[in-house]
Amino acid sequence: MPHVLGPRALNRATLARQLLLERADLPVLDAVAHLGGLQAQEPQEPFTGLWSRLRGFDPAALDTLLTGRRVVRTHLMRRTVHLLAADDVLAWRSRFDTMLRQRVAGTYRRELEGVDFAELAAAGRAVLADGEPRSMGELARAVAGRWPAPGPRPLGELLIAALIPSVQLPPRGLWRTKAGVRNLPLAAWLGRDADPLDPDDGVGRALVRRYLAAFGPAATADLRAWSGLAGLPAAVKAVREELVVFRDERGRELLDLPGAPRPGPDTPAPVRFLPAFDNAILGYDDRSRIIDDAHRGLSVAGERVVLVDGRVAATWTVAAETVVVRPLRRFTGAERGEVVAEGSALAAFLSDGGSDRARVAAD
Repeated sequence: MPHVLGPRALNRATLARQLLLERADLPVLDAVAHLGGLQAQEPQEPFTGLWSRLRGFDPAALDTLLTGRRVVRTHLMRRTVHLLAADDVLAWRSRFDTMLRQRVAGTYRRELEGVDFAELAAAGRAVLADGEPRSMGELARAVAGRWPAPGPRPLGELLIAALIPSVQLPPRGLWRTKAGVRNLPLAAWLGRDADPLDPDDGVGRALVRRYLAAFGPAATADLRAWSGLAGLPAAVKAVREELVVFRDERGRELLDLPGAPRPGPDTPAPVRFLPAFDNAILGYDDRSRIIDDAHRGLSVAGERVVLVDGRVAATWTVAAETVVVRPLRRFTGAERGEVVAEGSALAAFLSDGGSDRARVAAD
């Protein structure tokens, strides 16, 4: 009979895998790879996510990786923009092709009716062959003479988010920089095309292992929620002999890597500030290990949250270079002190040392 892991045990395992139980001494590239990428449609949010996970994180290190083409911003998991190691994008992108096309086509089913995707992709590639970065709208308008009916938004999303593996170029996503989205094909930016689809689905097996390393123990539904991929049961089956099996208190089967960290449920968990759309929350179908069901909506509403004793206990914003924390429950005196201390450090980080102000709104 598989061992049952309670909510606190799952919580502590999640924090450990997500580098939130203690800050890690990892190079930024290694951290991005370990996490399987960071959700990044809000360009500045990954900096907070990495600051909360890495000891002595320097934003310039991530900037260097972006401008040096070792980390890229691209549509991948769940069709959302992620910050990923370039090597992972090259290895994984073809495995996501079908899902990306289906999701865009499902969103714009009526507008895209009758559009031949292969012809559209060829036309888009011909436009981009001049090496000039373009926005979605610019690329869509360049081919709209041939496909006038759908409008620029459906055409642009289909081309950039699905049909043509593309990256968002710096200065988009650099520290404290505001810049519009300019896209180039993945091959033009990284020097080669993504790896072709592997008929043996070694990529699928690698995704299972990598997901469990960063998010396990987890159910297959959690893996599906993180990746957006429906076709991983065969990959799970192929690696199942390598895995250990647990159950949660609801009886769900949870899979994990045998040597992965699973700290005890009484392991202390420090206060951590998470950015909007952090994968520590969005990387699961069942998010109850880290956020109460009553607050689940915060995770998809773009709210930044604070973990206290490992669980979402507050939201946070920045006003006048002050980190303002709004509790979702009453804090003890010790919790309040720890939240203010961590918030003060975050304020200093976000302001490049210009302010260390943090306060907790009335709870």
